[in-house]
Amino acid sequence: MTLTTETPLGEPSVVDAEWRPRIVAFLCNWCSYTGADLAGISRIQWDPSVSIVRVMCSGRMDPTFVAKAFSMGADGVIVSGCHPGDCHYQEGNYKTLRRVHLLKRLIQGFGIDPERLRLVWVSASEGDQWAATANEMAAEIRSLGPLRMGS
Repeated sequence: MTLTTETPLGEPSVVDAEWRPRIVAFLCNWCSYTGADLAGISRIQWDPSVSIVRVMCSGRMDPTFVAKAFSMGADGVIVSGCHPGDCHYQEGNYKTLRRVHLLKRLIQGFGIDPERLRLVWVSASEGDQWAATANEMAAEIRSLGPLRMGS
């Protein structure tokens, strides 16, 4: 069964009745991205609805990246970086922690459930933790349903 919906640009599109979430994950190059790579090399499966965007440091992840992801149709966003104290740029992950807390309050003000934004710390050796995080986030977003942005 197919349904016709409208894309963010107002163009009609055909979608399966079985909805699949779109999750954007911003991963630190040095730890989290390497952890996701380890999961792939180790053949650990994670939900294919998670799309990875590599940033040099989670502290470099501008808050507008999250807003843009939601505005372009993402149903959820993961921000992942080095464990606190292990940042290759000294304090990047502490900046990320502050920003994500503020972003959760901000998106809630726009009517987006803060559970749709998740911050996790994943090191290069934690491929299994990355896969578990991706799968848990996908399950959470499936339970919340599609993000309906008002026009």
